[in-house]
Amino acid sequence: MRSYRMYVAFSLVTVMLLSLFQFPDRSFAKGSLDVNADAAIIVEASTGKILYAKNEDTALGIASMTKMMTEYLMFEAIKDKKLKWDQKQTISEYAHLVSIDSSLSNVGLEVGKKYTIRELYEAMAIFSANGATIAIAEAIAGSESEFVKLMNKKAKELGLKDYKFVNSSGVNNRDLKGKHPKGTGPEDENVMSARATAKLASRLMKDYPEVLETSSIPRKEFRNLIGEMKNWNQMLPSLEYEYPGVDGLKTGTTDFAGRCFTGTAERDNMRVITVVMNAKDSNGMSSDRGRFGETKKMMEYAFSNFSIKEIFPENYKIKGHESLPVIKGKEKSVKIHSQAPLKIVIKNGEEKSYKPVFTEDKKKINKHGQVTAPLKKGEQVGTLGAVYKEGKDFGYLEKSYKPTVKVITAEKAEKANWFVLMMRGVGGFFSDIWTGVSNAVKGWF
Repeated sequence: MRSYRMYVAFSLVTVMLLSLFQFPDRSFAKGSLDVNADAAIIVEASTGKILYAKNEDTALGIASMTKMMTEYLMFEAIKDKKLKWDQKQTISEYAHLVSIDSSLSNVGLEVGKKYTIRELYEAMAIFSANGATIAIAEAIAGSESEFVKLMNKKAKELGLKDYKFVNSSGVNNRDLKGKHPKGTGPEDENVMSARATAKLASRLMKDYPEVLETSSIPRKEFRNLIGEMKNWNQMLPSLEYEYPGVDGLKTGTTDFAGRCFTGTAERDNMRVITVVMNAKDSNGMSSDRGRFGETKKMMEYAFSNFSIKEIFPENYKIKGHESLPVIKGKEKSVKIHSQAPLKIVIKNGEEKSYKPVFTEDKKKINKHGQVTAPLKKGEQVGTLGAVYKEGKDFGYLEKSYKPTVKVITAEKAEKANWFVLMMRGVGGFFSDIWTGVSNAVKGWF
């Protein structure tokens, strides 16, 4: 009996001691992830490799994440010298009326007053100011209606799928004071899929990396605004949900879209892009804690489980394709290997889960797998890629994209002189005759 009481007491003490420790979430170590949002995606920025996806091709409300497209068109207009940073835009009555709506994110803009494009852009990028966004749209296209046409056209050019833009800012059209763009409905709202949103963010940062200089600003004053513009991206340094490495990109909130966020962070020379749409907290409520908490979870998952690694080294010889037969050459074959190491984004510990794939250059290699001399050393004859052996993964933003490196000749293949070629031809002639005779003789018995 005494030993039993001692056993119970020991068990209780053990449980109490264990309860004092806060054990880390093992889901990252196991490589599993469940995001509490209607749709979500994680992408490695340099390659477009998708690390996680949930309902990624479903078009949903994007709210002010819309402004990434407005930013793209603004940067493009500046690059094409159709717009200047110090150019002054006169505020229309429409932009003014939206800008003084205190139920929306805004800085008040005075009708008839001039503001520089840079001022309007900072208000849009940092404070998600909707009136300022409309003013930029008008500066670029003359009217928001014409600007919306440019938005949809650019989306098509960028290869986006599952999208529809109806205004420049991302609010519901009902909030545009009866002045919503022509051809759109009074209750319409912008939609995109998580994949399309990530792809837009990727192109924005790739084509105009300076966007991060502004999206990373936590706070900034705006003329005579009482207080200061505080960035709605609360994962930036010094803000409520600060997370190391975050420097963008765009939040979005409407009743239709819920809490959304396109985030980006860089750590250990790897940048990730995350998108959550209608993210919820542990209570199932659409909230800032939900969108930033789920984004943190996604970023932790990406940085803890993935890295860019070399799976095949430079000068790699592909098994079964170490050389190619040569026609009209001094030598009958030429050695080949990879020109550079093949580096891809992989899950940690899965370096050996990929098999090499050699793709021939049909212009250099004939249907019989032969190349024709002469060939220089270092001449490309195909590409080296990789296939995941363990099953299907999430692929890439560009569904057709496959990471490859060049496969080149490791030596030169000189052309044989006419005498050698002639002798080979003669030898081949007699070889064919002998083969024919041998076959005929075999047929007699």
